[in-house]
Amino acid sequence: MSAIVGLLVIFGLCPLLGALPLIGILTYLSSGKSLDRLGTGNLSVAAAFYHGGTWSGLLAVGSEAFKGIAAVLLARHFFPGEPAWPLLALSTLVLGRYYLGRGAGTTNVVWGCLVAAPVTSFFTLLLGTLGFTLVRERRWARLGVLGLFVAVTVLRHGNDPALVVAALVLAGVLALVYQHLPDDLDLPEPHQSPSSQAMFKFFRGDRSLVSLERPLDPQRFGAKAATLSRLRTWGYPVPPGWVLAAGDDPEPLISFLEPSLSHPLVVRSSALGEDDISASSAGQYQTILQVVDRPGLEKAILTCFASYSDPVAERYRRDRGLQEASMALVIQPQINGVFSGVTFSRNPVTRQGSEVVVEALPGPASLIVSGRVTPESYRVTLPPVDFKDSWVLPESGGWQVDGRGDVPPHLIAQVAFLARHLEGRYHGVPQDLEWTYDGQSLWLLQARPVTTLMPIWTRRIAAEVIPGLVHPLTWSINHPLTSQAWGDLFRLVLGKKAAGLEFSRLAILHHGYGYFNASLLGEIFQRMGLPVESLDFLTRGGSLSRPSWQVTLRNLPGLLALAKREWSVGRDFARDLRTFFQPALAALHPLGDSSQADLIQRARTLIRLLERATYYSILVPLGVALRQALGLIPPGARGYAPELAALAQVQTLAQQVRLKFPQIQAEAVFTTLEKHPEGQELLTALAQIKTSFGYLSAAGTDITVPTWQEDSGPLEQMFIQSCGGQLPSQLPSQENPRLTLKGQVSELYSQLMAQLRWTYLALAQQWCDKGNLRVPEDIFFLERPEIESPDFSQFPAKIAQRREAHSQNAKLDVVPPLVYGQTPPELYSLSTRPTSRRYQGVGASPGRVEGRVKVLRNLTALPPLDRSLILVVPYTDAGWAPVLAQAGGLIAATGGCLSHGAIIAREYAIPAVMDIQEAMAIFEDGQLVRLDGERGVVEILALRL
Repeated sequence: MSAIVGLLVIFGLCPLLGALPLIGILTYLSSGKSLDRLGTGNLSVAAAFYHGGTWSGLLAVGSEAFKGIAAVLLARHFFPGEPAWPLLALSTLVLGRYYLGRGAGTTNVVWGCLVAAPVTSFFTLLLGTLGFTLVRERRWARLGVLGLFVAVTVLRHGNDPALVVAALVLAGVLALVYQHLPDDLDLPEPHQSPSSQAMFKFFRGDRSLVSLERPLDPQRFGAKAATLSRLRTWGYPVPPGWVLAAGDDPEPLISFLEPSLSHPLVVRSSALGEDDISASSAGQYQTILQVVDRPGLEKAILTCFASYSDPVAERYRRDRGLQEASMALVIQPQINGVFSGVTFSRNPVTRQGSEVVVEALPGPASLIVSGRVTPESYRVTLPPVDFKDSWVLPESGGWQVDGRGDVPPHLIAQVAFLARHLEGRYHGVPQDLEWTYDGQSLWLLQARPVTTLMPIWTRRIAAEVIPGLVHPLTWSINHPLTSQAWGDLFRLVLGKKAAGLEFSRLAILHHGYGYFNASLLGEIFQRMGLPVESLDFLTRGGSLSRPSWQVTLRNLPGLLALAKREWSVGRDFARDLRTFFQPALAALHPLGDSSQADLIQRARTLIRLLERATYYSILVPLGVALRQALGLIPPGARGYAPELAALAQVQTLAQQVRLKFPQIQAEAVFTTLEKHPEGQELLTALAQIKTSFGYLSAAGTDITVPTWQEDSGPLEQMFIQSCGGQLPSQLPSQENPRLTLKGQVSELYSQLMAQLRWTYLALAQQWCDKGNLRVPEDIFFLERPEIESPDFSQFPAKIAQRREAHSQNAKLDVVPPLVYGQTPPELYSLSTRPTSRRYQGVGASPGRVEGRVKVLRNLTALPPLDRSLILVVPYTDAGWAPVLAQAGGLIAATGGCLSHGAIIAREYAIPAVMDIQEAMAIFEDGQLVRLDGERGVVEILALRL
């Protein structure tokens, strides 16, 4: 009975004891601070010291020491002489602290172990303290101490397996908590209690001098510093430098560096969230150039840190949904640039195509990003770039530079090659580079993802699913089906890891063609533990490498779930075909005597069947692609496909025709067969083939494409060619069951889509008979909700508008394989409406807008602004962000598409045109203008009111 009570105490009372918020209560009573509303929200000893000061921290230590000792004494009471139980009690206490009390439990464990295992704890703390003093790496020190505790336990008590296991469990629980709980020691120094700053400086434990020569954690040093260190490791030409994290003492670094007039330094921000894939933070924080002495360096450091709290920067973070965090600094030698510039590896305005955009000028790079001068603009076309090769421009040539200026074309081509090389390194994510050339060497000053070019949209998958121009009805059916199927599948596989994935953004229409969100699919694959090259695999058809064993192990549950689904998909499909699909198809209401309500219900039933069929149409081809990439399906293997089956039957029938009518001519096949009884029998067999495969069409996923039942031309053409011996026979090859399964899934999907097409056409014919539609095919220009709840008065205008857009999209000569950005550019042409004046500038942020002009020469005395106004300004920099957020469009007299103002305009989705050189004299308040941010055109439509 005592043992049962002891188990209840250890696994029930100890977690509740850990969750008891004594730290929060004591800190509030001693300092008036509510820890759950400050900083990380942790109720920890570090939080008590940080926010409450020394006395609050000491009270917190005492309360947590009491908990740890109490847990050990309780375990000893119920399990005397069994040293493993006190460690298990501490483990459950820590779990209670973490899950219920927002704390790590380190203090509980330290004091509890001192009582439970004093000798082991003494040696662990001694060795750990020595190592921490020498290494001063807090993260590794904590994990190292846990490892030491287990090692010392094994050395002293190796003959007690239960105690060793208990030590492993305790160390594992703490390590898990350390990985997930934010650390109060990472909070910025200016906000901590003055009485505890000395203690914090010691326990932060980071080296005083942190250089770009070592890997840096972006969660501590920011994405910019982490990226620069990674690029140096990869061999890119990044200048050497040092990093100062928030809260670190700058004095050792200031004493170490020796800035001078001949060797100036530059101090730059590296905030958490800056240069992120979702927000660039371009120009939001201070960069201090020309630091020539140590007092100037100290001042520059303070100025840069203070810029994090600038109102404009705070507004930007709010607008972009960035959390308040902290900022590190990067300090590097200042390069005296002969030529400098910025480069986008993809065009940020057109958001498609393969050209690299370079803007450059003689002098330092700060001239360009300031937006106060108009740079020389170049467009570079390159041959394919393999990032596995050198980043140096090859001598073989093949590049072309469009644009004229003072910068040498070979340098422009080299910078463009470097940008595309980096894009390859980052698995196809477009890159924004800042660079300078000192007359001898090219230096890479900064690289970050082009935030406005994410996500990446690819035709690679969509071209197989919906290959042609998509009608509104097709999209309104296929898009929800596909998004739901992907979402259901990967939520099952990923579980909680699926949080934050927007499956509704899986696909989009661009110029009337379907595109898949390669970025979202790549993120899904990475969360599943598949290789990071998955994005290349989707967008370029590259090969997949094998992930590291650490990644595989971390994602093993999700991978096993996916493998289980893929392994059993054949059996699952056969079951659903027998028990779900075939009975439902057999029970469909006949088309001939159906009312409007019957047809709408028939369509709903078919879409319900398609929901399940879409799941198989995604999982099976995905499994086939992965099996082929892993070499599990031989290159020459084949399987069942309805088109091949139809062709085989047609060829067999054609052989009979040639045997019975050896002199038959291809152009007279049908007339010859109709004249003879034997020929008529062969035509009857051909009609049976047409009936069996009448559901097939040129695009089985598109209900707007006529089926063979409606248009037997493709089938008849195959028959004629086979009779004339013009169609080659199928080559024998090894049949693969997975490829056969893929064909069976495709067959079912095509059958369902054909039935849905015939259903909608029958409904459209009824509406035509009543005068609600002009021709049955008009229904394809409506969307599913509009059909199920029809408002016939709206049909003519909607159909006419969509037919016109469809006609314009059909004129596209080339469909881009990749497009970029949240809203890919639409195909449109400028109106033929007469204009009085038209001006050409630099398109900087895409979109079209009409509005009234408001001229702003500076940011003082700002008038009320709204989306109906087009701002005209002399230049833009980061300070204009709050103003741009309120306006409908932007015209600037200077600047290029890569200046800070242009970047901000794109992030706020505001159409913008730069470099209208006489803009301040041309435009006046009240003028009505049309602005085309993609083409860089501004038209004055009417004079001022």
